[in-house]
Amino acid sequence: MSEPAQQKSTSHDTRWVLRFHRYDRILHGMLMASFLGLALTGLPLLFAAAPWAARMAGFFGGYGVTGILHRTAAVVLIATFTLHLSRVIHRLYIKKEMGMLWGPDSLVPQPKDVVQMLQHMRWFLRLGPRPQFDRYTYWEKFDYWAVFWGMGVIGTSGLMLWFPGLFARIVPGWVFNIAMVVHGEEALLAVVFIFTVHFFNGHIRPEKFPMDTVIFTGRVSLEEVEADRPAEYARMLADGLESSLTSPPSHRLDLAGRLIGTTAVVLGFVMVGLSIYALLAW
Repeated sequence: MSEPAQQKSTSHDTRWVLRFHRYDRILHGMLMASFLGLALTGLPLLFAAAPWAARMAGFFGGYGVTGILHRTAAVVLIATFTLHLSRVIHRLYIKKEMGMLWGPDSLVPQPKDVVQMLQHMRWFLRLGPRPQFDRYTYWEKFDYWAVFWGMGVIGTSGLMLWFPGLFARIVPGWVFNIAMVVHGEEALLAVVFIFTVHFFNGHIRPEKFPMDTVIFTGRVSLEEVEADRPAEYARMLADGLESSLTSPPSHRLDLAGRLIGTTAVVLGFVMVGLSIYALLAW
């Protein structure tokens, strides 16, 4: 965002747009809490030989308690994913919101996302203009569908390790060895990606630094929409701008979002650092 836009967004006459409804924000909060819990308890189990892993597990009450906490966080994650899928099904089949499958408000990847990704690469190299992003960018869609991949791969392998007796009736024993490797490696990849790429896109890049609270307040300034998502802003103008406006975020909610978000970012960077340290020590 340009400097004038930043100054306008902090003024008293700032106009606000509702980007995320309360249900979406609650689910994201559950997703964030469960993922942080899985990372904090999973890394000491994955890198059990590292000196810091024993101390971290000891902080939770030992490896036995750490394993219980890890599975508890997994239950919260599965519940979050189930609630989200239920809402998607309800919107598609009950409310008939077919726009979820295609168009500017859809999270389904479309040909224009590939085009905008290539345009974005050219913009990074100063070879062309910045793409005219709409409501969801190509990297936001990637983040969204990555959760489905994670639930399928990491979730299934985790359940196999959690309930070996049940799955042993279905699959041969050697599959559990693969499940153990897949669960640890894919989970580590998810931790590194979320705590670097996702956090950078959400909070660390210059126009968002030091914290983007939209996922906590649900609101974004109209000036920010105009600067970051000009295609969405143009649609708002065409549909009548007043219908898109909402009340400003409360100071308490904004402050809570900044505290929670900052804590998550710090913990994420610490876990990435510990993971890299453990990998280099192997």
